[in-house]
Amino acid sequence: MNDTILEHDTTEQDAQIDRLMQGAIDLHCHSGPSVMARYLDHIEAIREASASGIKAVLLKDHYYSCTPVSYLLNKHFADSGVQVLSGVPLNNAVGGLNVHAVEHGLKLGANLVWMPTFSSKNHIAHHHQDKQFDQKFPQTTQRMLEPIPLTVLTDDGKLKDEVLAILDLIAEAGVVLSGGHLHISEIFPLFEEARKRGVKRLLVNHPTYVVDATLDHMRQLASEGVFMEHSMCMWVPGSKFKFYDPEFLGQVIEAGTVDLTILGSDLGQKGNPTIGDGFRSVIRTALDIGYSESDIRKMTSGNAARLMGI
Repeated sequence: MNDTILEHDTTEQDAQIDRLMQGAIDLHCHSGPSVMARYLDHIEAIREASASGIKAVLLKDHYYSCTPVSYLLNKHFADSGVQVLSGVPLNNAVGGLNVHAVEHGLKLGANLVWMPTFSSKNHIAHHHQDKQFDQKFPQTTQRMLEPIPLTVLTDDGKLKDEVLAILDLIAEAGVVLSGGHLHISEIFPLFEEARKRGVKRLLVNHPTYVVDATLDHMRQLASEGVFMEHSMCMWVPGSKFKFYDPEFLGQVIEAGTVDLTILGSDLGQKGNPTIGDGFRSVIRTALDIGYSESDIRKMTSGNAARLMGI
């Protein structure tokens, strides 16, 4: 009898997950081509999203803006039912804190600007301080030039002039500003100035990973209306980057609030679970720790749609 009850519960939960997959949005899709090992390319990402019920994906590569690619995909794969979003990553490959790269990306229709990620001084410091960092962050398939560490702050703690110019462009275009892999101590002054200059939509990606935000930091960010995206790859069984347990997922959601929490896959790496499996797994975890379908839908689609204006 217990087996019958368990089978019924599992079937019911599978049906819940099926419902929640419909209309999901992934703001952290690492498809290729890339100098990092990916299991799928951008076209395959659209096909997988469509088959999984995901209605929008934001393509992210640390080395280049996917905006021109996104334009082509939206034009030629409109019948997929998947909207492709893009952003401009301000790493060394695009000239770092390069206002011209931002302007170009925005003119082509970029939806978001990431502050430096793997080129950030903070990310590089983590790499040097942690001997196991290579196992905790995807590496390039070929040896690359040593990165130039990037920070948004001057030596005396003020925001750099080039950052101010970038913030003005983001405000004018009305797109999303992500803190990238800056340290939380850089993100607070950056976001404060961004708000002063008219930037309305703010995002912190994986605040507990590399960014070093504490639960108290997340509570403060939430009080300021900042969206926080947590990477599914850090919770999914079988992921090379599974660092956290279900209890911690509940803690970060409560700190950042259901209304400002986004669950993105941060998947696409070769050897990791698929994006669709990542969504299904984290939805199951959220159900198991007590979140309602309504709350999970906010975190897997509604909040992302509100942030991105789609």
